[in-house]
Amino acid sequence: MIKLLVDNWSAFISGFGWTVLSSLVALFFSLIIGSLFAILEVMPSKTARVIGNVYVEIFRNIPLLVITMFFYLVIPQYIVKINGFTAGTIGLTIYTSAFIAETVRSGINSVDIGQMEASRAQGMTFWQAMRYIVLPQAFKLVIPPLGNQFINLVKNSSVLAFVAGFDLMYQGNAIASTTFETVNTYIVVGLFYLVITLPISYYMQHLERKLA
Repeated sequence: MIKLLVDNWSAFISGFGWTVLSSLVALFFSLIIGSLFAILEVMPSKTARVIGNVYVEIFRNIPLLVITMFFYLVIPQYIVKINGFTAGTIGLTIYTSAFIAETVRSGINSVDIGQMEASRAQGMTFWQAMRYIVLPQAFKLVIPPLGNQFINLVKNSSVLAFVAGFDLMYQGNAIASTTFETVNTYIVVGLFYLVITLPISYYMQHLERKLA
C-alpha cells in the first residue's frame, strides 16, 4: 500500500485538493442558502413559508446524484457550459443546503418566541431581530447536527467522481483501474477522507464544549 501511495502521490494529492476545494465552496454557499431558506420557513408571510418549504422538500428528497447529473448534462446543453467540477459542486451545495435549512430552522424554533417579540417591541425589524438576536442563539443550539452535515458534505463530495470532477474518488477509480490494486487504492482514498473529516469532527466537539 505504501508503494501504491508513493507511486501515485501526485494523483492522490490532486484529488485531495479538488475534494477540499469543492467541500469548502459547497460548505460556504450551502450554509448561506440553507440559513436563508430556514428564515423563510419561519417568516410571518405565508408565501415566504411556502417558498422555503417547497425548496427544502424538493431538494431534500431528490438523490444527490440526480441533482448533480442534471447540472452536468441538462444545464450545459440548454443554458451554459460548465465542467464536471462545477456541476458537482453546485449539486452538492443545493442538496446540502436543504438539510442545513431544516437544521437551522429547528434551532430557530428552539429559541423562545419571546426573544423575537421583545426585539420587535424594541423597534427592530424581523430581519434585524433574526440577525442579531435569534440566529446567534439558534446556531449555538444546532452545532452538533451542523457538524454532522458538514461531515456528510465532505463524504458526499465523492459524487464528483461520476461527472469527472477530478476529486479523490475519481482519482481512486482511475488508479484502481490501471494498477488493479483495488483494495489498497480505496483504503488510501478512505484515509484521505479521514484526514478531512476527523478535524471537522473534533473541532465541532470543541466548539460545542466552548459554547455550552
